[in-house]
Amino acid sequence: MSTQETHSASKKWIVLFVPLILFIVLVVFLLKGLGKDPTHLESVLINKPVPEFSAEDLFDPTTQHSEQVLKKGPLLFNVWATWCPTCRAEHEFLNELAAQGIPIVGLNYKDDSRGKAMDWLNTLGDPYIVNLYDPEGKVAFEFGVYGAPETYFIDADGRVRYRHVGDVNPRNWENQLKAIYQQMVQEAKQ
Repeated sequence: MSTQETHSASKKWIVLFVPLILFIVLVVFLLKGLGKDPTHLESVLINKPVPEFSAEDLFDPTTQHSEQVLKKGPLLFNVWATWCPTCRAEHEFLNELAAQGIPIVGLNYKDDSRGKAMDWLNTLGDPYIVNLYDPEGKVAFEFGVYGAPETYFIDADGRVRYRHVGDVNPRNWENQLKAIYQQMVQEAKQ
């Protein structure tokens, strides 16, 4: 076999195997992602104090709130918006949690208007002990919010203990989130 024939044969093998190797790498990459929970996003804030911020009250623009409003925990800090269909889906359950005495602070995130957000709460019920208005997303940015809804679990010391991406619903509350909240309550009693 000549050198040219050997070189031609090795080119054929490369042409055949490079796409196969790339395909295998792609399949392995995609399979690794199958077992991951899409609602679990890491947060650099876990076990750190809530970031400093200043935000207007949704109902009273003359009232400013700071991070101190989140240092009265344990509580849930829920990021929501009227343009978010998933927020609407979780809203009824948030009302149920509030009726059980679970304190929730709401952050209205990038809504078109204050009036639209107030109408939403007046119509669907207001589960929040405090309503923060964040039309430009500045407060949300400090928390690393990707979108709405997101809920942060804040302990009695004002530290972020957990971040839940997506809606809070009866299923994930009973299966996971309730235990996280109850642990924060127990720690606060000690």
